[in-house]
Amino acid sequence: MVVQYFIVFKDYFLDVLPFLAIGFLLSGLIHEFIPSEWVERRLGGGGVKPILYSTLVGTILPICCLGSLPVAVSLRQKGARLGPVLAFLVATPATSITALLVTYGFLGLRFTVFIFFAVIAMGLVMGLVGNKVEGKAKVLVPPAQQALDPVCGMNVKVGKAAKTEYGGETYYFCCSHCQQVFEDSPEGYMGGSRNIAHRVKHVFRYAFVDMVKEIGPELLLSLALAALVAAVAPVGEFVGAHFGGGLGYLFSLGFGLIMYICSTASVPLVHAFVSQGMNIGAGMLLLLVGPITSWGTMLVLRKEFGGKILAIYLAVVCVLSLALGYCFSLI
Repeated sequence: MVVQYFIVFKDYFLDVLPFLAIGFLLSGLIHEFIPSEWVERRLGGGGVKPILYSTLVGTILPICCLGSLPVAVSLRQKGARLGPVLAFLVATPATSITALLVTYGFLGLRFTVFIFFAVIAMGLVMGLVGNKVEGKAKVLVPPAQQALDPVCGMNVKVGKAAKTEYGGETYYFCCSHCQQVFEDSPEGYMGGSRNIAHRVKHVFRYAFVDMVKEIGPELLLSLALAALVAAVAPVGEFVGAHFGGGLGYLFSLGFGLIMYICSTASVPLVHAFVSQGMNIGAGMLLLLVGPITSWGTMLVLRKEFGGKILAIYLAVVCVLSLALGYCFSLI
């Protein structure tokens, strides 16, 4: 049993590693090269447009639920509102170009078209709920109270930022790492001059050091829990034999909540369940809820946004997934 557990954990880790690396790298690029003003303008305002934008981007990006987490955290830190961030967390892991192609190959056109539009609908609803919970769009700090980090270019609040005196001027930083980098070679950042090689180095430092420290433990714990469930509670033909009716929805909901199943890998699993007799609505439910409610997502959401937001996120996902799954069974 112990050997089987570590084999499953290794398989999970190797499966997710490339996508997680992409997610961390994207977070580093966002932190270094995308100005806070850009994020605030496009994802910081009210209305449907920022939510739709983040939802559509999420459906295209080739990263899984764990890979989307560092990107979402970075967007939030850059000034994105809660609604677009939650919409991104729904849409990104739920599907991708690869997952849609695999879905078409295994389950056919009907599954593929429905899940594409279902994910967009879920992202929009989740985003609207997130903005409603957060309240009014945050008021930007007046320019006099903001400063530009000379290392990463991020806008920071003067009152709370780390700072350093140099050449009779005060420089403010988003984090201690930027402060240390500046103090090591301040001449390289005078007059807005920034060495591209250093900026690339900063991307990797933020992506694979700072972000790993921020959410790495939660991600490892999520993989460990998923491997434990898979190793000690295997499923198979039993599912198809006993969950052809309404109970299939409850099974898919519970199974999707406790298991880590990426959007692409979930397709052959659902195909196996459906071919063995599972209700197709329950199969659609599993395709929707499995990738977006991993342990990693739940742990990081609770840490970064709080227990209330996590509870709302799970409630919205469960209700929408059940409703969409049942609707699909009627088509």
